[in-house]
Amino acid sequence: MDVEGKRIWQVAAGDADRNYADLFLKWDVIADGPGEKGPWPDCRDGLEAIGYSKRMLSDVKRFSEAISGGDLVVLRVGTSDVYAVGQGVGEYLWLDDFGDIDGWDLQHVRRVKWLWRYDKQKGPKWFPAYTLKLGDVVQPMDAQLVKEWLRGLEIPEEAYNRELEALPDSCKHGEELPKTTAQQVASSLFDNGMARGSINALLERMDDLVRIADWYQRKKEHPSEHETVAHLVVPLLRALGWTPQKMALEWNRMDIALFSGMPRKDDRLAIVVEAKRIGSSCLRAKGQAAKLAEKRGREPCARLIVTDGLRYGVYVREHGGRFRDDPEAYLNLTRMMRSYPIIGCGGAKDALRMMAADWRGQVA
Repeated sequence: MDVEGKRIWQVAAGDADRNYADLFLKWDVIADGPGEKGPWPDCRDGLEAIGYSKRMLSDVKRFSEAISGGDLVVLRVGTSDVYAVGQGVGEYLWLDDFGDIDGWDLQHVRRVKWLWRYDKQKGPKWFPAYTLKLGDVVQPMDAQLVKEWLRGLEIPEEAYNRELEALPDSCKHGEELPKTTAQQVASSLFDNGMARGSINALLERMDDLVRIADWYQRKKEHPSEHETVAHLVVPLLRALGWTPQKMALEWNRMDIALFSGMPRKDDRLAIVVEAKRIGSSCLRAKGQAAKLAEKRGREPCARLIVTDGLRYGVYVREHGGRFRDDPEAYLNLTRMMRSYPIIGCGGAKDALRMMAADWRGQVA
């Protein structure tokens, strides 16, 4: 690879808790946040007003203004692992489709044509600890060891000539996506057979849970996993029709086990719920939940729910007996969406239907 005279950036793809490398590779992008206040630079005042630091604002500015088409991008996680190397393409974008990627608002987006990707069997390219810089998402890459490795990469011509992966049609620069309203959720649940009184009670409960979570965030409280389950997760499940008799907490290493009937045994297990603290990655907990649900004798368990109390990912079991890699639906109580094309799943209405006690396997 020719690196002479080219600017090289190291760009983080998440951290130890959230790793977005595969998502960035799938869509030929890099992304940064916070993006909740709109495109750069118009978002600067709004971000300052809610307390974001000058350092974070400088990082967003660097991402939005400094990277140019033709610059090289080294995609890292931590200070040792490189997942990909690519070339910047085109201008800065603000895409609201990236507004909730497992809890992070990453609407600041740039397209990158990935020229080299890690081998999933072998893992990422490893360098000694702290070869790459920790800290800001975007930083100049000046590690000589990495530069020497880049010079030795043999990139086939077709990698340079290929077309970028097409983004979903909803990805439009500077435009906010339409959110799902409470009325739309209510209509969907009513159409699927839920009684009006139950729907009203559910929406009231959801509103209450958002207030509780907002209080935690405003007061900088950090509730334990147990508190998250007690104050946020269990109340929502109760509102979705799960009775105490069919809900066991800390049952056989599961945070919450939901049952289709009595007695509470493996062959009546309906859902494994894996809960994390507010603000933690919930989608990465899928593997842990699936391992519990896929044990022999638990074949009737057709669903997994992973959650931090505000966000819920719902997974379903495939015919082969294992759970799909990607969620079937995703719900964020503070940002309810119709669907999530970037992570390839349904949104709030689908998630609530699938989490309900009377769901029988149909996704509208």
